[in-house]
This record gives sequence, structure tokens and C-alpha cells, in this order.
Amino acid sequence: MNNTPRITCCVALALGCCIAVNRCTAEPTTTPFRIEVVDKENGWPVPLVFLETTHHLKFVTDNAGLIAIDTPELLDREVYFHVRSDGYEAPADGFGYRGLRLRPTLGGSARIEVSRTMLAKRLGRLTGAGQFAHSQRLGEDLEWQESGVFGSDSVQTIVHRGKRFWLWGDTTLAKYPLGIFDSSSATTSLQPLDLPQPPVRLQYDYFRDDKSNLRGVAPMPGSGPTWLSGYLSLPDETGDQKLVAFYAKIKPPLEAYERGLCVWDEATDKFQQLKVLWNKTVNDEVPKVLPQGHPATVTDADGQRWILLGDPLPTIRFPATFEAWQDPAKWEPLSPQKTIPAAEDGKPIEPHSGSIAWSEYRRRWVTVFVQRFGEPSLIGEVWYAEADAPTGPWENAVKVLSHAQYTFYNPRIHADLTQTDSPVLLFEGTYTKEFSGNPSPTPRYDYNQMLYRIDLDDVCKVHDLDSP
Repeated sequence: MNNTPRITCCVALALGCCIAVNRCTAEPTTTPFRIEVVDKENGWPVPLVFLETTHHLKFVTDNAGLIAIDTPELLDREVYFHVRSDGYEAPADGFGYRGLRLRPTLGGSARIEVSRTMLAKRLGRLTGAGQFAHSQRLGEDLEWQESGVFGSDSVQTIVHRGKRFWLWGDTTLAKYPLGIFDSSSATTSLQPLDLPQPPVRLQYDYFRDDKSNLRGVAPMPGSGPTWLSGYLSLPDETGDQKLVAFYAKIKPPLEAYERGLCVWDEATDKFQQLKVLWNKTVNDEVPKVLPQGHPATVTDADGQRWILLGDPLPTIRFPATFEAWQDPAKWEPLSPQKTIPAAEDGKPIEPHSGSIAWSEYRRRWVTVFVQRFGEPSLIGEVWYAEADAPTGPWENAVKVLSHAQYTFYNPRIHADLTQTDSPVLLFEGTYTKEFSGNPSPTPRYDYNQMLYRIDLDDVCKVHDLDSP
């Protein structure tokens, strides 16, 4: 019997195995270089930190504080990275440069510590695409699911029928520069955040059409965008909870031509128009009292529950019922103060937008608001202040967040996302280049919601406020 073919096959098979083994052991890694940016004080990852090379290639940390680098010209050589971030900084060298040298290699890693220079701690981005883009390139956070939302403007949120409802204004999508202009919306559990620290991973259950496409929820009659505010859940006379909002129809450039009230239809998961309060073609004079802004609920000495609405300070109040909300005769105008004195020097700070909430920890009312015509950013300087009553007087304004050349507007306090007596106060706002004069939008982050944390003990300590 001729055994040659069998021997040849065995040798070939053995050779093939050797080749396979050699390939497995010798093949170089393709995993990008991993850069982790953390807060020097607590080791928390820091989102929204820019690293820029000497030839102006820019990278921005994701929600996990990570950057993945596999750019060929940066590998296997010493590279200087400028490090910058609003509210955080790296040490400066003798020439004043803030950054460091790294030698990126595939499969390698580095850790950068930055020092926080503001009172607010950045927790992460709540909306938009690629919240964990660098992490996923590094093989991490692979369970994170993309929503399809690329940008979200100005959040409204309220608890309704056992869920937390979220609503945003104009919404950017991937398929075309014009996205959703009649308000996108979603729900979550009542407590969607595990801990008030980074990295934040807040997944929304968005309202979608029958093809699973993101859709608007406020198709009010008339052309142009629909903007909603005054987002509330109110009981009617039978005790049934109604989700309601105040709407405005907008025409270019940013002018409202109609204002009214709308109610959520539980069957269609959309808002339906209830009442037109004003239309420019009928009456040029806009009503002085309108149920718009962010809500706060107050119970008076007689046990009467009231809704206060304002942006940031209350401008209207009415009994906390569905019937009172839709009856202008029940609306009482309030006159908020024009400015709030700064704790440091008494300088008057003019509020632009924001919200108020009761702080059980401080046993006072608190507000987080954006300064109108602030410095260094026009509408990007964020302040905190306190009052004994929701109508003021508000005092001891403390700057907690600043932007060099970027806008941060419509901050919304999330007092109920932490424990009732917690010293931690959370707020989010819209991060955008609009109105800033900055021609360069931050990739992925621009026109999206950013979440921040204030430790109230830090505010009191730095500015010598009364202890709770």
C-alpha cells in the first residue's frame, strides 16, 4: 500500500496548524490607544475634555471620559496634547501650555488627571449620538444602544401616571439638517440614574411611529415649529391626572405668532390643542400672564396647593388643578425681582433662564439660572441662589459654571432625582454654540443636554453661607 498521500496530508495539516498558531501569536493588536481623563479630586471620568495636537487634530472625551486613538501619524511617536475643558484644567508648563506628552501605541493606555476649577461637577451628556463612541471603539460599553437622536434642545420633565415624562424642543436627526420641530418626547422610570456621578447612562423610551422612527408629539395646527413649556401633570375634578403644556407656534426668525394650551391624549400619545390664548393676526398685544416656564408646587398655610411657573423666577401662580390651569381668571401674576445680588460682592446678576426647587437639605428654595449678558460667555454663565420663599427675595448668587465661548441655556433642576434630604443638587441644560459667536460646534456634544452636579456643602463653604 502506498502511504505517501497520507503522509503528505499529515505534514500539510501539521504545517497548517503551525501557521495558524504563529498567526495567532504574532498578529499585532488593532485596539486603539486608550486615554482616560479623570478628575484629580475623586477619580471620576470627565466628559467633554478636548485634547488637541500641535497640528490641530482634536479629540473630545465621551461620557466615560475616554478617547480612542488609532490615527496613523500619531502612533509610535511622542505627541504633545493640549488639554482644555470649561471648568477643568491640566497643569501649565513654563511657557503657559496646559497639556502633556504621550506616546500612543496600539493596545496602550494613558491616564490624565485634571483639576476642577468650578463648583459644578460635570456628570455627562444625556441626549444625542455617540455618548460612548470612544468607549465602544475600545471594546467597552458595548451594551449601550443608540436612540437615533443627534441633538435635543431645552428639556421639560414631569412625573405622570407612574412614569417620568421627558420632552425636548427642536430635535436633530441623522437623515437631514431639518429634524423634528413639534417636540420629541420619551419616558423613563421615576429614578433613571443609578448614582449622581459619572459616567451617566440614561436610556430613554422615545415615542416613535409605527415604523419605529422618532416622531414629534405636539402637531399643533399652523406652520412652523411648536415649542412647549409649562409641562405639568394635574388632577381634574374626578381625580384623573392630565398631562398638559403651554404651546407656542413659531415663525422665522424666532417669533411666536400663536400661544395656547394643549392636553396629552393617552390613546394616541400626542398633545391635542385645547385652547388658543392669543394669535397675532387677531390681537397684536400678547397677554401679560401666560402659564409658561418650569413648575414648582407649593402648599400654603390653608392647605391649598399652588402651581408656580417661571423661567427662572415665578411669574404666575394658580391652584394645582386641571380646571384652574385652563381658566385665565384663576391665573395670578407674580412680579419677580429683576436682579439677584452676588454673594461675593453684591453685584446685581440679571437672570436669563432657569428653574427653582425646594431644597430639603438647605431648608430653603434654590434656583439655578443663566446670567443674561454674562462674562466670559454671553449666555453661558450659570449661577445658584437661595430664598426663604419661592417668590423671593432671592440672594447670595454664586457662579457655579462658566464657559469660555459657548452657550448653556434653560437649566432645569432635578431635585427629585436625588434623595429628599441630599446635599447634592442636579441640573441639566442645553449646550450649544448658538448665540456664542463660536464658529466651531463641539462634535457630538453640540445642541444637547448636559447634566451637572452641585454639592451644596461646597457652595456654602466657599462663599460662607449659613449652614443648613
